[in-house]
Amino acid sequence: MTEIRKYETDIVVVGAGNAAICAAISARENGASVMVLEKAPEAEKGGNSTYTHGSIRFAYDGNEDLKQIMPDLTAEDFAITDFGSYTEEEFFHDMCRMTEYRTDPELASLLTGNSFETMKWLVSHKVRFLPIYGRQAFKVDGKFKFWGGMIAESAGGGPGLVGALHEEAARLGVQVLFDAMATELIHDDDGVHGVIFKHKGRTTEVRAKAVILASGGFHANPEMRTRYLGPKWDLAHARGSRYNTGEGIQMALNIGAIACGNWSGCHAVGGDRYLPEFTEGFQKLSYPFGIMVNAEGKRFVDEGADFRNYTYAKYGKLILEQPGQFAWQIFDQKVSGLLREEYRGKQVTRVKANTLDELAEKLEGVDKEEFLRTVKEYNEAVTKNITFNPNEKDGRCTEGLAVKKSNWANTLDEGPFEAYAVTCGITFTFGGLKTNANAEVQDVLYQSIPGLYAAGELVGGLFYFNYPGGAGLMAGAVFGKIAGENASRYIHQVKEKEEMV
Repeated sequence: MTEIRKYETDIVVVGAGNAAICAAISARENGASVMVLEKAPEAEKGGNSTYTHGSIRFAYDGNEDLKQIMPDLTAEDFAITDFGSYTEEEFFHDMCRMTEYRTDPELASLLTGNSFETMKWLVSHKVRFLPIYGRQAFKVDGKFKFWGGMIAESAGGGPGLVGALHEEAARLGVQVLFDAMATELIHDDDGVHGVIFKHKGRTTEVRAKAVILASGGFHANPEMRTRYLGPKWDLAHARGSRYNTGEGIQMALNIGAIACGNWSGCHAVGGDRYLPEFTEGFQKLSYPFGIMVNAEGKRFVDEGADFRNYTYAKYGKLILEQPGQFAWQIFDQKVSGLLREEYRGKQVTRVKANTLDELAEKLEGVDKEEFLRTVKEYNEAVTKNITFNPNEKDGRCTEGLAVKKSNWANTLDEGPFEAYAVTCGITFTFGGLKTNANAEVQDVLYQSIPGLYAAGELVGGLFYFNYPGGAGLMAGAVFGKIAGENASRYIHQVKEKEEMV
């Protein structure tokens, strides 16, 4: 019989994305020895964090705060840019209204109240941030104006964020094992004492005084998606990491942790209809500047209900509900220059035509006559006496339509026209484990499981129905840092007790 290889450390972190490595760095700087178990091979490390743009939402009061987060900004940058402000109160309000006031107020308060200090902490650990020109600000009358409460992204996007965090963790002496899939928590009546895992296919265990789970949700598991999200979710396009299949959540449930949050909800966006799963460049998020039609040739959603980063995470679900689970996004030349960079790649399902009649012939799977009727009614309903402004909710709307467009309504009448086929892409799931303010995992009696902590997408209770763009990375960093701090505090208490015996 093959002998099981054994390790020993103070704290084990399961996962190696933003939340996980923030937890590892936090624990290490608080004096604990740390081992990270990453299910993926090294080339695919980082979970969903690697697949993001690195956009991150945080509270700030103005330019002086931003100088602390982005010290590379120059006087010229500030002269041509209106960064505005985004207070803790505004962030908290966005969390509440986006989730229909179901977000856990304690967790939401921790997220919003700690966001700026956590950004400074990330900067102190050599993570670099840049303004999101182009995706979150358009140049109008010679000046950029940021909108939607989000202004910064990590240098190098998601891969840059993950790379910077891993470099810092290595510098601090954190040990990372790749191809290491956690399968079971080692536990008894006194709490959690380590993890059993498969390391390159061999059963291995690591004994520890605390475990931090940060291995993501179950978006890449079609069986769990269908079981919890419902019918058709096995048909959704899986974005992000192929390794987020729910084992971290299940391990905790197996030892009595309580489930929490919106298990039937998820972050789901519209993106290219035919791209393979787990690829970058999938999403297509400039829909506020055009219209979306389904197979029946009809509009089915208010494309301009709010800024894109307040609606995109719920509109994928609406596309999934359409006949054939697809839609087409339609634009004319008045707005084609505003389309995000993901519309310009080679792997894009796109058609162009000089006239709407020609375009109708090219829209695969769409009722042509109904499409032309929809566009005609839409064009006639556009309020033309309001100036179009992409940097604000301009109130340029439609009147008299069953499905209203509330902002950014331009007539579709200037060819050539462009259309992009999209389907639903699931990014991450909202249901997970219940934690308290110390990131301690709660059991079915609503008591903390000694030695077990959690952060990131496998924590439930923050997001319901929808999601403010950039709040996920911020939540991972905030609660990863909190988990690392409290797990370190816990093990110091355990060591003190051991020394007294």
